[in-house]
Amino acid sequence: MRFRHHDDIRRDFPGLAAGALLVTAPPVPAHAAEVVARQLATARERLAAGPEGQFPEIQAWRRAFTAMGLRATRYRCASESLLRRLRRDGELPTVHPLVDVCNAVSAAFAIPVAALDVARIDGDLEVRRATGTENYLTFAGDREHPAPGEVTFADTGGNAHARRWTNRQSGLSAVSPGTTTALIVAEALHEGADADITRLTAALAGALGAVRVSVLTREAPGFTI
Repeated sequence: MRFRHHDDIRRDFPGLAAGALLVTAPPVPAHAAEVVARQLATARERLAAGPEGQFPEIQAWRRAFTAMGLRATRYRCASESLLRRLRRDGELPTVHPLVDVCNAVSAAFAIPVAALDVARIDGDLEVRRATGTENYLTFAGDREHPAPGEVTFADTGGNAHARRWTNRQSGLSAVSPGTTTALIVAEALHEGADADITRLTAALAGALGAVRVSVLTREAPGFTI
């Protein structure tokens, strides 16, 4: 089982920097809470200096969404949504130790981070443009089909594990108490993204005890799950 970005995505978004991690056990709650507190403190410091819409990481994703024909103020990347919630509520909701760590690191770096249950992925997983036939399961249990051309995480079995690339993950592969192995993917488009993805993946690897970590490039775009 492998993860990669389709060549067309790397062609259309040449500034893409991505990292992938394989995690086989969630962090213990106490350790996760320490990591979350530290990362959210960093996120709050950044927000104190200005709103998330001014962050270069967020602005780059807004430009990408606009290029995909989406209204960037209606459809936001996951890290922007987390930062908006943190600015509004002062905290992020507690979901699962692994997800909580990923969300906190995502907020601190302002970079979208996806966490997927590997057991719920059918075959290889690729970030590519949808054909319109893929099946997407919402967290409410409803089924949708990404629009043709929409960027999604699609597996060999025809499942879409995201809508609008980094906007919304699928309920199908959401991490749960029964998750034993998770694929973590971080993606960035801003200037300096390569260095930031390297730092982000290192932070996640240390916090989650990842068994495999890779920074993906055009020359080495694949990651073995």
